[in-house]
Order: sequence, then C-alpha cells, then structure tokens
Amino acid sequence: MSYDCISIIGLGYIGLPTAAVFASREKKVIGVDVNQNTVDIINAGKVHIVEPGLEVMVEEGVRNGFFRAVTSPETADAFLIAVPTPFLKNISEDSVPKPDISYIESTSRAVAKVLKKGDVVILESTSPVGTTEKMAVWLAQERHDLTFPQTHGSTSDIRIAYCPERVLPGNVINELIQNDRVIGGMTESCSEAAIEVYSSFVEGNCVTTNTRTAEMAKLTENASRDVGIAFANELSVICDDLDIDVWELIRLANRHPRVDILQPGPGVGGHCIAVDPWFIVDRSPNLAKLITEARNVNDRKPLWVIDKVKLAIADILLKDPSKSSCDISIACYGLAFKPNIDDLRESPAVLIAKKIIAMHSGTVLLVEPNITSLPESLKNRQLSALDESIVGADIHLLLVDHSEFYNRRPSSGIIVDTRGIWSA
Repeated sequence: MSYDCISIIGLGYIGLPTAAVFASREKKVIGVDVNQNTVDIINAGKVHIVEPGLEVMVEEGVRNGFFRAVTSPETADAFLIAVPTPFLKNISEDSVPKPDISYIESTSRAVAKVLKKGDVVILESTSPVGTTEKMAVWLAQERHDLTFPQTHGSTSDIRIAYCPERVLPGNVINELIQNDRVIGGMTESCSEAAIEVYSSFVEGNCVTTNTRTAEMAKLTENASRDVGIAFANELSVICDDLDIDVWELIRLANRHPRVDILQPGPGVGGHCIAVDPWFIVDRSPNLAKLITEARNVNDRKPLWVIDKVKLAIADILLKDPSKSSCDISIACYGLAFKPNIDDLRESPAVLIAKKIIAMHSGTVLLVEPNITSLPESLKNRQLSALDESIVGADIHLLLVDHSEFYNRRPSSGIIVDTRGIWSA
C-alpha cells in the first residue's frame, strides 16, 4: 500500500521535524497539535522551537502545499503519534516517579475516529513497556467495525507498530534521515507497513523486532547513558573531596583504549535521559537497582552544585566581613538541559537557578543565549547579557557549555564550573 498522506500527532521537538522531513519528500502531511498558537505559527511557515534547518523546511513545506497543521485528527493513510509522556504529578518525594500515558490514550481514541481499513498507526512517544499493546486496545474500543492485530494478527484492517525517535537536539533533521530505526510491529505485516512509511526519507537501516523489545530498546539506550553520566558525576564529587581535577583525570583515563568515561555536569536534564530510566524502574522496581541508584546520583548532583555556591558565598564573606550576602551577585550561565539548544525540559540548570534565587538575597543574573524569554517558573526575573555578567558578577556558575561561553572565562570573581570549560 502507498502511504501518501501522513498525519503527525504532536508538533513538538520530534513531531515537527518529522513532519517537515516527510513534507520535504513531497508527502502530504497533516500535523496535529492541541495548541492553537502552535498550529497558527506552523501554518504561517514559522516554527516555535529552535532546531537548525527546521524553519526553512517548514516554510517550504507549507508554501508548496505539502504541510498544514490542524487541532484535531483528519483522515490520512498513516498516523505517527509523538505526544508527551510526562511524570504523574503529586507523587511523594520518596516514591518512584510514574509515567503518565494519558496523552497517548486520548490521542489514540481521537485518531480511532478517523481510521479506515489499511491505515497504519505508529507510536513514537517514549513509553513504558506494553504501551503499544494498550494503544491497540484503545483503538479497538473506539472502532468495532475494524479489526486489529491483537485479535486478527497479520490479516487485521489496521497495522500497529512502535518506532522510537533516536535523535540529538541540534542535529535532529540529519539524524532523522541518517539514523537506523528500530521498528516493533505487533505482527510482521505491521512492521512491513511501518518500514514502508519511513522508507520515504530514512536512509539508515530499519531493524524489526516486537513492540515490547522496541519500547525497551529506547529506554535502555537512555538508561545506559544515565548510568554512565552518574559514574562521571559521582567521580566529580569524589575528586572534589580529594582535591583532584576531574577533567584532567577523565582525559587521562580515557587514553586507555577500552575506557570511555563520559563528562560530569550539574545533573541530567531533557525529556529522555532524565526521564526514561524511571519507565524501566516503574515496570521492575525490585530488579532495577543500578538504574535506580544512577537516577538518584544524578538527581542529587544539583544539590551538590548549590552547596558549592554556598561555599563560594561564605568564602567572600570571610574575606570581606564588611559585606553581607545581599552585596554578592551570582551569574548563572546556561539554563538549557544541554549545549546550544533552547530546550529547558527537566533542566538541572533551571532547578539550580530557582533554588539559588530562593536562597540568595543578592542579585542573581541568568544568562541563556538561546532563548528570548524566561519560563513561567522564573517569570519574576530577566535574562542578563553575557558581557554584563562576566564583568559584574562576584560568583560565576557555569551550568551549560554553550559555544558562546567558550573563551569567555571571567577574569575576576569565584568560578564554579560544572562543565570544565573554564577550569584551569
């Protein structure tokens, strides 16, 4: 079957670039997002996120008539679901965060209303193991006139598969095209249908498996990274205690041909590495011991950074008893969860900045060159200019190694460098 009309549900950091790439291959693309403002921006040929090359592709897709955005699903041949899977709110501090797949459920039920025989539904949202099977049930509950893989196998009217995104923010367009895709179909015919959908632009290999393994593959990739970062973060705390330069230590250790230690930082952020390991823990809480502890190590790192800032404040006050805390200015460099992007999701830098603002009576300068306005949680603050902060601050807290910060090491004040670019 030819899948000429593609519907992308969820026009965020993954859905919008995916839609733009399909449109660039002259597929008819219907993007769906519940946010009317997002829909209006896209239909004007603009974008609401920062991603190199994306705005050009969106503008061309809209102008050439291959891409349009709407607020509710319409008839298509293939449906790709890329909606958020956040944590459930109101959990106690000592409990394991639980994934919220309600967006997937509501989207599935909405998509079901416009399905027709021969359509394929592909879940791309990072999800706990077993979510694709639940999605198939939700679809079937809404459409008794159609058959689905869980009851009719390879002869079903609707094909269902799971295919997680595996891209790096800042290089999403290239990686969507070049990277291999793991495709987990509920049946072999489901996998074949998904491969046909992606073959219009994917140049990497499409490797097939079952839905549960595909779901676990994405979680495993990010949990593996999380464990590696936790080792580096714990190492940085130990080295600080032993008066060792952790950056030099890692450079030396990585000269071994079979050692590749990651770089420490102020914590772990984003909607992948900081989130996905909990999906594994949620399914196997009594078995995922290492994964749980790695998450805890990385979640504790921002508190350690704040303690370093407190020590810097105390050092200034000891050296100059005439000063009070309100006389001390602190500059926080970077709020995004990783370098050279505007994405603040689950960012440890934002958490650290908020806690410093809450505890410190003096000036706190927030420097983030990739955004033009601060998030709601920092609405009472203003963005500060890099030049102003480097010259005027007493404490310089480097949280994100944006390219703008390289070669801009402050010449005065106390430096707390969590990324190693201003270290001696």
